[in-house]
Amino acid sequence: MRKARLRNLVIGSVIAIAASSCGGGSGPVAAHSPSPLTGALTQGLIAYMADQGVGVLDPATGKTTIVASMPAGAAFRVAGPVWGPAPGVANPVLYFTIHDDRPAERRTTTGVVPYDWIFRVDPFTGTIQPIAASQDSQSEGPIGLVANSHYVALSVGCCASYEVDALDVTQPLSALKALAKPPAQAAFFTEGAAPGASGLLAVREFGTGTWYWLNADAGVLNPFPLKLGPDDGPIAISPDGTLAAVSLPDHGAVIEPINSGIPLASPSASASASASAAASPHPSPTPSPSTAAPRRVNSSLPHVDGLAWSPDAKQVVLAVNGEVELYSASGADGTPAVKKYLTGGNVSGVDWSAPMPARTAAMLKPSPGPQAIVDALLTATMLPAAADTPAARPQTKVYLWQFDSTSASPIASIADATPAVLAQYAPIPAGVVIHHWAPSASWQLLGGCFRYRVVITGSIAPIASTFGLDGNALCNAPTPRPSSSPRAKASASP
Repeated sequence: MRKARLRNLVIGSVIAIAASSCGGGSGPVAAHSPSPLTGALTQGLIAYMADQGVGVLDPATGKTTIVASMPAGAAFRVAGPVWGPAPGVANPVLYFTIHDDRPAERRTTTGVVPYDWIFRVDPFTGTIQPIAASQDSQSEGPIGLVANSHYVALSVGCCASYEVDALDVTQPLSALKALAKPPAQAAFFTEGAAPGASGLLAVREFGTGTWYWLNADAGVLNPFPLKLGPDDGPIAISPDGTLAAVSLPDHGAVIEPINSGIPLASPSASASASASAAASPHPSPTPSPSTAAPRRVNSSLPHVDGLAWSPDAKQVVLAVNGEVELYSASGADGTPAVKKYLTGGNVSGVDWSAPMPARTAAMLKPSPGPQAIVDALLTATMLPAAADTPAARPQTKVYLWQFDSTSASPIASIADATPAVLAQYAPIPAGVVIHHWAPSASWQLLGGCFRYRVVITGSIAPIASTFGLDGNALCNAPTPRPSSSPRAKASASP
């Protein structure tokens, strides 16, 4: 009985305290929401490419910051930058590509083996990461880099043989997906992407100039909803998917309504045989297209190199005349730019991020830039001196394997390309490239925790080593390599 009275007394006290806090004489307890972050990037950031490198511009203040510096001169040919997500990162990050445009090596001279690269840089941590690399001695590198919150896509190639490759940026790093590759498919130029998590990429066919939606999810073509010319593009689609800003061959850009949902119709009969894929098997119904008339954005401008929408779709940013120019999306033709930035900076590309209320411009941190990573691959793929002679090179054999270094792999200890090893572990095609060696397939080298075991033999006793685009230490090593440490040479086996 005494225990029951004590329990009732305790319960009563708890109820009294709760009543006091909820409606007692002292008044309700206010729930305080977090204070707004001073200087928050509520207007997002404008990314750009200029002479100094990849930078970001705060449209609220006009402050610019280079987040991935480039070497002086014409060492690298760059495409992008574009904003996209990265697994495990709360804020958007920047993707861009480079092509090593330095003098290529010859039989009697030193130089580089030209590679195309895809990089990712987090402007708030100063971390730059190589995504993939591909030896490319034929073209001037990737073009038409586009992105949304699902894919980063690009065109690469030359001489009527342009292919479209895509990277799913919502997943852990994996091989790029070839969406269209001649001669099995038509050659396309990537020109834009539908917003959000859509798989629709706006592409223009080489030769005919016909526009399509290339569906990266289904691997099919759909008709494009706008009647665009063979020399139009690139394009940018507003965040809600209802407006398209299109760069014209000259006279600036035009804004017109667009329906960026998957169309119900099949590709037109005029499409080339190699491009006549079926429509998506499960197309989404789309609303009726708008009848609003197109409107020009300052037709006194020349061709626009890059363009993007503000998060609220009230402004369009252009990379034109080598600078960044902001225009009202509702202004009459000929209305001057609202603002101009980086005059004389040789700006060639722009993209505008979503708002970032948890970030400020003060949090931006420059990265070291890509050159050290690019040069480390050239060092890792150099032939041993004994194999790099006119007599030895034709006899030299290169065997290459890829493995995930987050866990132990028997590939990491391969010392020779014996018949037994080759039967158990199929190598990646690779061969000698003058004073270096290189993989034969496109985008074969991946960053992250992927590592590569290489055995060079034939003209010399077998030499084995391990290297990676993002450093040579294995990710399962006892002491992880700090991300800021210099890239080391390929480590030879003892």
